[in-house]
Amino acid sequence: MFNLKKNLMLTDKGYSDLKKAIMACFITRMSLLLPFWITILIFGELLKPLMGGALSWQTLWLLFGLGIISALLVFWANKNDYKKTYVTSYMESEANRTRVAEHIRKLPMSFFNSKDLSDLTTNIMSDCAISEHVLSHVVPQLIANVISIFGICLAMAFFDWRLALTVFCTIPVAFLIIFLSRRLKQSLSEKHVESKLKAANQIQEYLDGMKVIKSCWLEGAKFAKLDTALRFLKQMSMKLEFGAGVFVTGTQIVLQAGIGLTIFTGTYLLTGGKIELIPLLMFFLIVVRIYGPLITELVILPELLFYMQISTKRMGTIISTPIMEGDPEKQIKDYHIDFKNVSFSYNHNHKPEKKVINDVNISIPSNEITALVGPSGSGKSTITKLIGRFWDVDQGMIKIGGIDVKTLDPEHLMSYISFVFQDVVLFNDTIYNNIRIGKMNASTEEVMAAAQAACCDQFVNNLPNGYQTLLGENGSTLSGGERQRISIARALLKNAPIVLLDEATASLDPENEVLIQQAISRLIVGKTVVVIAHRLRTVAGANKIIVLNEGQAVEEGTHEQLLHKKGLYAKLYNIQQQSLGWSV
Repeated sequence: MFNLKKNLMLTDKGYSDLKKAIMACFITRMSLLLPFWITILIFGELLKPLMGGALSWQTLWLLFGLGIISALLVFWANKNDYKKTYVTSYMESEANRTRVAEHIRKLPMSFFNSKDLSDLTTNIMSDCAISEHVLSHVVPQLIANVISIFGICLAMAFFDWRLALTVFCTIPVAFLIIFLSRRLKQSLSEKHVESKLKAANQIQEYLDGMKVIKSCWLEGAKFAKLDTALRFLKQMSMKLEFGAGVFVTGTQIVLQAGIGLTIFTGTYLLTGGKIELIPLLMFFLIVVRIYGPLITELVILPELLFYMQISTKRMGTIISTPIMEGDPEKQIKDYHIDFKNVSFSYNHNHKPEKKVINDVNISIPSNEITALVGPSGSGKSTITKLIGRFWDVDQGMIKIGGIDVKTLDPEHLMSYISFVFQDVVLFNDTIYNNIRIGKMNASTEEVMAAAQAACCDQFVNNLPNGYQTLLGENGSTLSGGERQRISIARALLKNAPIVLLDEATASLDPENEVLIQQAISRLIVGKTVVVIAHRLRTVAGANKIIVLNEGQAVEEGTHEQLLHKKGLYAKLYNIQQQSLGWSV
């Protein structure tokens, strides 16, 4: 059975509003009968002189007054319909979008490994928009129309049951066609949605890779995949329209036949003296002006409902994906970090890959600087992200201050941690607001103090609007060093006791590197710091260095101790020292 609340993903308020919208639509449909009823009475009065009676002007004026009242009632019904149907559906759609976005925010990063950005964007925007359209333009009208048609047929049966039966007889046949075609339409709808997603993915990839495409003259080669995706979308759109159109046209022909049968039957009864002219005119007017449009909607609206189910199913898949949960109140009082027999592998499309971290046992002391070093792909960045619970470990346990991070709410855990990534993410907003993300309730003085400590003044003061300068997408108007300083300003403003630095000074020119090192020096004072670095000379002063190789901790100690061991660290350090003398 079609559960409206579940299938439309409605909140309790949304479901309550939907029932009110259905009733409002029904009242609107029924209110349209009033003008036609009054029109019939006026015709009857005007025809009296032709039938040997007397015209009553008093009755005509009374009917005219009732006509004005009926027009006002129709206006009120439509206004009430709009408010109950459209306004509430838009509010419910906003709540749905927010609910999906909030749920996505709480999902583990493993979820994003199996989803494309364009797919998630489609979930929040396109799928919600389709759901919104169906909620405002389809469901209330469809249900109200079904009730109205049965009500109209029942009301007409009081005047003449034969004509009412003639009007109604084609409806079961039409419903049978709609029901039998349901699976085919759903199959075509699913393939159409799939083709839209493929096209969106290719468009996203094409735009993201535009610099490479232009620089390597790949316009034709890279456009081929996009062209194929767009052609497939065109083909599926045509198949969907054709497949649905055949059944819609067939259903409309069957239903319109009901109107023809009514006219034929009515004429037959009139000529046989079995029905009077006025009731027959009433039947004809109601059938043509009200029943006809209702029947047309009754055919078209289910098609939209079938298509909408694909979107709500996709949204439901996201909402049903388990979020990362934990205690939002448990306090961490010590910031010593321990890895106990930790193993972890990334999942791609729910399939585990090779272990990135394999049975790691390490200890990161509080209020000290611990460096993670090793070859590329050894698991350094993964370890920092596991500390922040971006993913949950497959085996073992990570503890901060003796508390398993799996038992903590991710957002609560993140309040204790500041991240400075190599790849900085900035929003298309002002510099001031991008820094303030670190602490949304911070005062202007706090934001400016953090910006100055991160050496942001030196470049911000040269911008036309200072800290109120709007950045492009992901800070595209700034250099890498400038973006990194804004990121450090965020971390300074947050002032979390644990700081995770992932290649914060990589790929920077010497001037920016010096400025960022000064900013980092202010950031890490009195903090538990985990720093990742490929340039080993930058972490030579760390209190502890942990060397990783192929997902395992193979060495640890101070810079001098590791050099003395002459292991992997010493080998990497010597290679880097030799490379310093290289020149073009």
